[in-house]
Parts: sequence; structure tokens; C-alpha cells
Amino acid sequence: MSALTAIDPKGAGLSPDGLARIVPWMDRLVADGRLAGLSVTVARRGRVAFARACGQADLTRATPFTLDTVTRIYSMTKPLTSVAVMQLYEQGRFQLDDAVARVLPEFAEMRVAVGGNRSKIETEPARRPITVRDLLTHTAGLTYGFMEATLVDAQYREHGVDFLAREGSLAEMTRRVAALPLLAQPGSAWNYSVATDVLGQYVATLTGRPFADYLREEVIAPLGMVDTDFYVRPELMPRFCATYAYDRARQLRQFDDSIETVFAQPPAIASGGGGLVSTAADYQRFCRMILNQGTLDGNRLLGRKTVALMLANHLSGDLAAMGTPRFAETSYTGIGFGLGFSVMLDPARAQILGTPGEVAWGGLASTAFWIDPAEDLSVVLMTQLVPSSALPIRRELRVLTYAALND
Repeated sequence: MSALTAIDPKGAGLSPDGLARIVPWMDRLVADGRLAGLSVTVARRGRVAFARACGQADLTRATPFTLDTVTRIYSMTKPLTSVAVMQLYEQGRFQLDDAVARVLPEFAEMRVAVGGNRSKIETEPARRPITVRDLLTHTAGLTYGFMEATLVDAQYREHGVDFLAREGSLAEMTRRVAALPLLAQPGSAWNYSVATDVLGQYVATLTGRPFADYLREEVIAPLGMVDTDFYVRPELMPRFCATYAYDRARQLRQFDDSIETVFAQPPAIASGGGGLVSTAADYQRFCRMILNQGTLDGNRLLGRKTVALMLANHLSGDLAAMGTPRFAETSYTGIGFGLGFSVMLDPARAQILGTPGEVAWGGLASTAFWIDPAEDLSVVLMTQLVPSSALPIRRELRVLTYAALND
């Protein structure tokens, strides 16, 4: 799928009338001022069954939101980074339960927060080393500063842990993380975190190549994701969009401009956890590679057994059993986590339509995707509203999409 050319959905086993319900849903979101613009693409059995965009990419400049609009995908970067890591796993560079400190020695002898206050955190030694699997599954005990819920979150903010910062280096930021206490004992709890950014430095150190170069050359280019990068190249700037958030009156206000933006320049830090920009067509190519068990257009990025391992739940239960009710790009109950994706365990418990074994994730600006191997289905939602919890559009799109299945 090099282009998003909509076909007769019947060939993909989807109801035209069912998919048509997505159209007024999209239009209402824009007409009601809840979103500036958005696109939805639905692919099944290797065919694009639905592809539509509406609204504005930039309200001030009246730029239309199209299927080619370049968006900030933020945490939808994480699955691509995870693929890069697993490529090195296939090469025998490490085992999943290897200590991260074998490659990044700053993570040796970590300590875990157990109490205290902002001025002095009480800690105890980590009972075991952080492993590569811990980083891939967000069970390493790391966190995000923006959580603003724990003493460790506050430490991240105070020490400037920000992989989207426009100064510094990936190595330096990784060292800042390693110098701070863990939120929980490694492997004991699920907590959304900068773990995937640390994996970017792991890849860079292991290969001796800048992480951005590795991801471009070994993942992005082989997939033919021609508009995906850590910044918006000059020729793509006319297609870049603004990002929006709600003000106190629930009116859209600009969060980041489409022209006067830090994404117009290559970043100092290539964030494997949230740094990419992309398009709907590009991300559908990534989804198709996963559905094809590691290959696309004759290019094999991963072996099929490796993809199966990534899509399996690696937690002892669901996120509710291992996590805390804080920020994530998914619900907690009935959802597990694999090596880079959330994994659907039980749609009834998750209270959303879906299929056991389906994988998904989303980004800060409300972008989202899910891949359903059992149905040979992939869906990509592109928009730019911060934060992703502002609207329940992901759940709503799931209902509309799954209701359109014919066989």
C-alpha cells in the first residue's frame, strides 16, 4: 500500500454502508469544533477499504487536512523503535533477559524509591538488574515527568529528563534517567515511561550508529515510509499541520504551529519514544508489515516468530493487575502489553470492541492505530489534539469499524 486509494470495501469483507457511518462521525467532530481536522484509514486483507480526511490542518492558514498531512505521531514512534531493537535481537546481539547495564553501564546498581519527600527520597537497592524485556514492556521502574503523581516523577522534572528537548544528546539524557531512583522494583509493575527512549540509546551503543540513522536506514526506509522522520523536511513543510488543545471554554487553541515549530529542524535528541512525524499512508505500511509477519514488498524486517513474540502479552496479567491508574494510551482492564504494543486480552473486560491478540497504541496528539491479525485488519487515525485523553474518539472509531465487518 504505497498510496491510500480507497477501493470497494466489499473486496475487503467490509460493509460499504457500515463504513459510511464513519463519514458523519468525522464531520461532526469538525463541525462541532472538537477537532480541527482528522483522517481515518481502514485496511483489510492488504486492501484499503476506507480512506478519508476532513477539516483543517491549520485553522489560521485554512490549510485542509488531507490523507497526506504530516502529523506528530509522538508515542506511535515506540513500535518502530521496538522493531529496531528486535532486529538486533534476531542478530544475536543480546537476549531479552540480559541486563541493560551490559551495554549501558550507567544502569548498574539502581536504587528504588520507597518513601521520603521532595527534598529527600528514601531508597533501597534494586533486587535485580533492569533487563531489555523490562524496557520493552515498561516494567523497568522508569516513569515520565509529566505524570506529576509521585516523587520520582518530580525528580524527572527537576533534573530535566525530556527526550523531546531541543538541547543535549540522547546519551546525556539517558544518563540523567539512570542517575534517578526507580519508581518500582524492576519487573514488578507496569508504568508508562521513557523506557523506549532508553532503548534508542541501547541501539545506538550496541551498533555504534546514531539512533536516528539506524531507524531511518533499517526500519523506515525498508518500509517505504517516505514521509516519516524525526523532523519535517523542507519539501514536506506545506503538508505539516498545527497541533491544538482546548482552552478553559473548551475552544480549540493552537498548541504548536505548522510553520514556526521545532519540528522544522532536526532535533538534538532522536526520541525513540515520541519523536517521529508521519502520515496515514506511511503508518499503514508499518501496520501491513506487522500483519505480514515481518515483511513488506519483498523486504523482510523481522522473522515471523519474532513478530509473534512481540505481539504476545509479556505481563503476568493485564495492566490493571500490574499497573497504577495513571496516564497510558489504552485502558487498563483486559489489556496486556507485549514488546512495544498494548495487547488485547479480553474485549469484554476492556469494555471495547476488539479481538484477543489485537495490538495497538497511540500518541499524545490523539493519533492512534490498531492491528488485528485475526481479522487481517489495520486502522490508523490521524489528528492533532493534545492530550489524547481529551476525547473518546478511539473507542468511537472502534465501534464504527468493527460494526462494518461482513465476514
